[in-house]
Amino acid sequence: MRTKQFIYLAVLVAGLVIFMDSGILAQPATGGPPDPPSTGAPPCWPPSTCVPIDGGIAGLIAIGLALVGRHFYKSRKTI
Repeated sequence: MRTKQFIYLAVLVAGLVIFMDSGILAQPATGGPPDPPSTGAPPCWPPSTCVPIDGGIAGLIAIGLALVGRHFYKSRKTI
């Protein structure tokens, strides 16, 4: 029984490392801060187009699905 728990934990940690590492690889190798916009408009408008919700949301969804699947698996196993 402990072996299965260890395998589940190892898979979870490996998945988290992969999701967290993808953000590091997306950064540019060199360069400083971006230049200020030349117009008087806000730098990012509408806000929904510039909010970075790629890796973090995907990780949370994957973890949530894993937990829900585990819950259903355990509930079916006890019946």
